[in-house]
Amino acid sequence: MPNLNQTQWLELWKSLNASGDPFPACAELLGRYAEPHRAYHDFKHIQDCLGEFGAASHLAADKEAIEMAIWYHDAVYDSRAKDNEEQSADLAEKAGKTAGLPSMFLARVRELILATKHVTPPEDMDAALLVDVDLSILGQSAGKFDEYENQIRREYAWVENEAFRAGRSTILKSFLQRPSIYWTEFFREKYEKSARENLARSIARLQGAPR
Repeated sequence: MPNLNQTQWLELWKSLNASGDPFPACAELLGRYAEPHRAYHDFKHIQDCLGEFGAASHLAADKEAIEMAIWYHDAVYDSRAKDNEEQSADLAEKAGKTAGLPSMFLARVRELILATKHVTPPEDMDAALLVDVDLSILGQSAGKFDEYENQIRREYAWVENEAFRAGRSTILKSFLQRPSIYWTEFFREKYEKSARENLARSIARLQGAPR
């Protein structure tokens, strides 16, 4: 009997009319998300993203492309690397080609995964939805957000404290300094206020920490 994770994957596989055995790709993904160096970027993050997208999927032009991008966007994760998203997109493309998915669809999935680098504004509504889904953690309850921050610190345990505080403060400030953190009205209404409160509190804590 398929478990919940496999069931979600099978539903996507069927909706894409993918060919071949769906389980090897699913098993590879679940294995990657279970890697011991992941504290936040694990399968719980993927499940949370799938849940957030489920509530907003009616806004999507290409629901299946976004969902596949969610499954793969952190498939490769190394906190020391700068090309995690590119490698994750490569993995998605390889799996999609094996399943006989159209090249245009896979190119779209790649674009969406690369949007989760969060370095440039999303170019369309689907990319905006995915980026907002990925950032939905910023607007969660204070307790859940603080747990997330602790998990990120564990993933960057190799970084010395002062350097981490400076780098993390810069990243969080970059979100707080935007006119809005979220690109879609749906997620602005849902999380903008709480995300700003969480970010401000975390920045104050990072900057006020004893040296």
